[in-house]
Amino acid sequence: MTEKQSQHRAPIMEALIEFKKMRVVPFDVPGHKRGKGNKELTDFLGERCMSLDVNAMKPLDNLCHPVSVIYEAEQLAAEAFGAANAFFMVNGTTSAVQTMIMSVCKRGDKVILPRNVHRSAINALILCGAIPVYVNPEVNHRLGISLGMRLSEVEKAILQNPDAKAVFINNPTYYGICSNLKAITELAHRHNMQVLVDEAHGTHFYFGKNLPLSAMAAGADMSSVSMHKSGGSLTQSSFLLTGKNSNASYVRQIINLTQTTSGSYLLLSSLDISRKKLALEGEEIFAKVVQMSQYARDEINKIGDFYAYSKELINGDTVFDFDTTKLSINTFDVGLAGIEVYDILRDEYDIQIEFGDIGNILAYISVGDRQQDLERLVSALSEIRRRYKRDKGGMLRHEYINPLVAVAPQEAFYAPKKSVPLSQSVGQVCSESVMCYPPGIPILAPGEQITSEIVEYILYAKEKGCFLTGTEDMEVNHINVISKE
Repeated sequence: MTEKQSQHRAPIMEALIEFKKMRVVPFDVPGHKRGKGNKELTDFLGERCMSLDVNAMKPLDNLCHPVSVIYEAEQLAAEAFGAANAFFMVNGTTSAVQTMIMSVCKRGDKVILPRNVHRSAINALILCGAIPVYVNPEVNHRLGISLGMRLSEVEKAILQNPDAKAVFINNPTYYGICSNLKAITELAHRHNMQVLVDEAHGTHFYFGKNLPLSAMAAGADMSSVSMHKSGGSLTQSSFLLTGKNSNASYVRQIINLTQTTSGSYLLLSSLDISRKKLALEGEEIFAKVVQMSQYARDEINKIGDFYAYSKELINGDTVFDFDTTKLSINTFDVGLAGIEVYDILRDEYDIQIEFGDIGNILAYISVGDRQQDLERLVSALSEIRRRYKRDKGGMLRHEYINPLVAVAPQEAFYAPKKSVPLSQSVGQVCSESVMCYPPGIPILAPGEQITSEIVEYILYAKEKGCFLTGTEDMEVNHINVISKE
């Protein structure tokens, strides 16, 4: 059987189709019994969807210990991604990121990582007790965004921490910035450290032509891939990929520490079917996505003041490459925060983009987009500039502040704490996270010292309408700090 022929199969989907033909009488969970127990829900989601929302059983395999159709589907996914193993993840890429870290780190172990990681990586440190060694990314001050990891800074961190277990890399960032993945991987391996890559926004790297290098192609040990983002599967479904030197059986054990024992077959089949589509048509699909993104980028840059950036940022190090599918747009020269443009697009133009932060917005372009939708976005941005442009004086210019790490994340999170007003928290050590979501990169993480600059940033983000999460106080008027009493 050739590779192309094998990728025509979708074993989980095929098994579900056969199962549906059997007309099995269900005396198992879920309790809606193929939708018969909740007509309103069935009318809303559809009979086919409800009839396929089934429990693990012998003909359908078991996600916790796959031996038949799920195992076959994982093998096909591994082949499609060029990995030694692929694990189906139904707790999202959050679960995959946490599995990577917990597979290589125990309490007290060090892991080298950029501070602009997703909250899931910080939370993994809280769960397993690993110690972060942060490589602070440089910032593009014009755009106010953090960049990739500088190779020399990674080397410095490795030499200063030869006992670190792994190097963790974001690739690409939310904005499309890529680090020198291959060089960092080779450097880490020379020092007997594993390489873990958060590729939540890089599914397409495996299937498109002339896109940045994927983690598996670079020789990384593990990678987490959000198939539901640019890959087209259902929300919350992802892959965890491992290289040839990883212990797949142990990784499965770590996955099973936190992943549900009731894996959704709707999510599993969506991974299976989407993998099939990308394996067979991915090159053509992502060529179209790149073309659409470039069209929109060119048109937006003709408007004036908005800046849709791309490969011109490449400098061979902190911006080693750029993901041209990403339509990242700086809003600073319009005098509007990214979150303000985000709100205007949604509230006045019925356009929902991926996120807006202090100075940028991201319109996520994928297989499902159409040319006319891009034209509508361009037209709306042109109108927003005409209607809302204002003086940019007094605007904050950055989305990243270098942290002052005082205590390990796990120790800080579980330490005795007290709640103090945000305005009175300067100089104290935070025991929880504060972040704008999306993108979900903590402004503060447990164990970091609160500074006046950070408080100013949080207040500015609140004023502009950013959705702040992570704190026990839902209004983020108070913050938990380590109690010294």
